[in-house]
Amino acid sequence: MCYPCHRKHAQHGEAGSCRLDRVFLVGGIDVRLAERRVLVNGKAVVLGGRAFDLLTALLARRERVVSKDELMEAVWPGVAVEDNNLTVQISALRKVLGNEAIVTVAGRGYRFTLSEQMPAGTMPASPAPDTSLIAVLPFDNLSSDADMVFFSDGVSEEIILQLSRETDLKVISRTSSFQFRGARKAQAGDELGCAYLLDGSIQRAAGRVRVSAQLMATSTRTLLWSDSFDRSLEDIFAVQDEISQSIARALQRTISGNSMTRVPPADYDLYLRSSPKSYAPDELRSCVRLLEVVTERVPALADAWGRLAYLRGFLHLYLPFTERRANALRVEREAAAALALDAGNVDALAARCFIAPPFGCFVDGDRALDDLKRSRGPGDGRRYVGWLLRHTGHLREALSETVAAFRLDPLDAMSINLLALAHMACGQIPEAIPLFEDLVVRVPQMSFPISSLLRAHAFQGNWEAVDRLLAVAATRPLREFQDTIPFVQAKRDPKHVGAWRGAFEAHIAKTGWVDMARLVYAAHLGLVDDAYRAAEVVKLGPVGGAEDLMGPDAYRTALLFQASMPELRNDPRFPRLCARLGLVEFWMTTSKWPDCADETPYDFRRACSNVRDMPREVFGF
Repeated sequence: MCYPCHRKHAQHGEAGSCRLDRVFLVGGIDVRLAERRVLVNGKAVVLGGRAFDLLTALLARRERVVSKDELMEAVWPGVAVEDNNLTVQISALRKVLGNEAIVTVAGRGYRFTLSEQMPAGTMPASPAPDTSLIAVLPFDNLSSDADMVFFSDGVSEEIILQLSRETDLKVISRTSSFQFRGARKAQAGDELGCAYLLDGSIQRAAGRVRVSAQLMATSTRTLLWSDSFDRSLEDIFAVQDEISQSIARALQRTISGNSMTRVPPADYDLYLRSSPKSYAPDELRSCVRLLEVVTERVPALADAWGRLAYLRGFLHLYLPFTERRANALRVEREAAAALALDAGNVDALAARCFIAPPFGCFVDGDRALDDLKRSRGPGDGRRYVGWLLRHTGHLREALSETVAAFRLDPLDAMSINLLALAHMACGQIPEAIPLFEDLVVRVPQMSFPISSLLRAHAFQGNWEAVDRLLAVAATRPLREFQDTIPFVQAKRDPKHVGAWRGAFEAHIAKTGWVDMARLVYAAHLGLVDDAYRAAEVVKLGPVGGAEDLMGPDAYRTALLFQASMPELRNDPRFPRLCARLGLVEFWMTTSKWPDCADETPYDFRRACSNVRDMPREVFGF
């Protein structure tokens, strides 16, 4: 609490009564209520009058969730304004205070999360970085031998592997830390937000090699530890253990050695080149082919088997359904090979989640997800924990998990995309938009951000931005997201809703199936009864026809729980739909109730209990 003001005025209650003059918040934030000013690290920031009124209201109610209506009345008393005004002011505050300062509680409102602190003389110069976060940069190759680049990267990657598994440190993924080479290394600490940086170099002379390493505290630029290791070339991999152990001692940790398999430089190059950027099907196929070569040549390399299973598992989601059973068996064999060599291989565990049916088997899927959550190793698969949680309606936990995964790989395109989706699912659309916009420009071949950004702009009523993006979308493959465009057009102008309904009914008549996205879109456009009538008489998954949907989100249930589209959930028929999907069985078996269980205008748990014995639909055809 704020000192000494809070004790003096605590009896006065909430906004309108409490007359605190000054509030000190973590992160060097000084809110001067009497002056209507906010300072961050001693510098005044620009904040509009309405935004400051909103901040005052949130501070006075910091102990609880505050509804939108209550905030609207506090900031615009007696004035009828659009909800978008509140969203704009929330976004303005988050830009000043940080995205996590105000949490959107889906269906309920907002909660202020920054705690207060007693000022000790002066405010801290800057918020302290996470003291358990370390980035291992790619070691520099100082030799004229180009093959030593592979050894240099291999040393760095092995250190990441060991620190991830054997210590309590949080280690930035190589996807992000390996982007800092040469002159860019000077920017790594600031851009990655880590407490420690490990850097080094490798130099070869004749048959010997020298590895130098330095550990630095990023906040003070203090050198904590450094050492050099001179070895014969045959012992290069053993050096990795010694470096890792020395780092652990410098950080007062304990670490045990676990040497990386010796990988010929050419094969290690193929492994490094197998990391996808856009996740487009053709790119995934190319990466899979590279990894097939690596695993054949170096069958003891667990990370190659894990990445192969992970990428083939992702590609699985684009295959015709007639090919998926055979492909799933290949993914399972490759995941088993990785896990036999490394029982905590994150990518292999994620691969098993990818090949599970999109609905119908959530209890089994939850066991696979728990295995993934418990694993301590590095790997791209960890970022999908939040994505999987959203499919059973756990949006708040999903956002927390996604933020944590993003922190470990903040420059990877898929990490950014998943973070934006997690914000969007929780109704935090202003936070999602800049992330999607960055991806549309930076990774033009990535289809996911375009459709999501179209929806985000539509929810904000920014039709000028929608028009600009539609021009971009016309030149990009949207694949499974094509339905986004007619949905956005119908949301923009009610006269298009009739055309959308006609297309919806024609699709059902032609194919005999309907997916969750179409049901959610229909309900959001005011066609709740149409959506439920359709869901009662057709399949909810593919039927084996040419128009079956492909892609990571095809037939999945995450959209059912989007905060900005509650219409389907708010209808008492929703639990019956969830029972057909296997969600009710999952919730009642595990007691892991979704966020919406406390938000619907009816007794959600009782309604689920009433339909718990309904037959589940088996996914497939």
